[in-house]
Formats: sequence, structure tokens, C-alpha cells
Amino acid sequence: MSRAPRKAPQNKPAPRGRKPVRKPAPRPETPRLVAFNKPFRVLTQFTDGNDRATLADYIDVPGVYPAGRLDRDSEGLLLLTNDGQLQSRITDPKHKLAKTYWVQVDGDASDEQIEALRAGPTLKDGPTRPADVHVIAEPDLWQRNPPVRYRKNVPTTWLEITIREGRNRQIRRMTAAVDLPTLRLVRVRIGPWSLDGLGSGESRELAPSLPGAS
Repeated sequence: MSRAPRKAPQNKPAPRGRKPVRKPAPRPETPRLVAFNKPFRVLTQFTDGNDRATLADYIDVPGVYPAGRLDRDSEGLLLLTNDGQLQSRITDPKHKLAKTYWVQVDGDASDEQIEALRAGPTLKDGPTRPADVHVIAEPDLWQRNPPVRYRKNVPTTWLEITIREGRNRQIRRMTAAVDLPTLRLVRVRIGPWSLDGLGSGESRELAPSLPGAS
């Protein structure tokens, strides 16, 4: 009695709603991590078709790319790496890596506004998580070019804000939601890494590892 020929095995599609599991890319032979103090009006990319300043004007380390973003009109700490696993560990919201900013806002911040920021104001894309917010003295920062435009007879307040999520322009939208428009925004810390000792436009290499990461 003859047998029917066996059918060649077919790849079954992944069940709906479930993404296929991707194996993490192997780590590079020489992992690198760079801390960069991004100046105002510099894009967090290496090319631009509109002749604007980019990372290529400041970073001369081959193979690295930004671990996260920092808006063109914001300043401060940006991390770059050639290690995809480290990049994911830094940027993936599930790790809740803390990011700290010094924020100059327009107006004299009241206790109610500070508490509203701490509680997490609701934005168009939903409520934000609770944040650590403190009023601080004006920090000793480099001169911004161009400088912040001040309004006569209108006070400003400096805040230190720490968040553990990363929505688009989140800090600016949070302060706007409590009627404290942001005038200047400087990121000073990401997880264990800080901006200490870096002038505007300066960079340095760091140990390419993160506590708690394999």
C-alpha cells in the first residue's frame, strides 16, 4: 500500500496580537558609551538636509548612535553607544531609568503648581506618572546662545524635575499643563550618569555598562 508523500513543513504565522520574539543582537567586540553635553539648537542625529547643526559637528567616535533623544531646543546630557543591548536598557520605558532635568519656567511657581507636577498632570495622551519636583536656586550653567528672552517684571523659577518615562516633549508639556511655560530645559542626569564636568558641546567616554544590566 503506497503512502501519500509527506508535505514539507510550513512556517506557521505568529498568533494574532503576539509579536515574534527577537533574539537580542550580539554585543560589539568593543562596546562604547559616550556622554555628550548637547548645546541648544543641535539635532540629536548625525545628518540633516536643512544645514542645521547635528551630532556630526561634535562627535568623532565611529559607530555610536544616540540612546534616546533630546529635543533641538533642549540642552544637556545625551548618551551615545554602539551597543544595541545597552541602548535598549537605557531607553526602554520598562526599566524606568530616572532622568533629571533643570527647568527654568516662566512665573513664580506656587505650592499648588509644584504639587500638581509631582502628582503627574494629565496630558493629551493621558496622565503622567508621579515625578520628583523641587524648587532650586538658579544653577551655575554655561551661557546659552542665543540667551533666554526675559519679560520685564515677570519672575522665573528654576525646578529640578525627575521623571521615569519618556514621552515626546514631556517636561515642556507638563509645565505648560500647570501654567508654567518652560523657558530653558537642561538634562543633567540619566540613571547613574551625570553631566558633571562637561561644558556645552563637550563629550567624554564612559564605562559601557549599566548597573543591573547583564
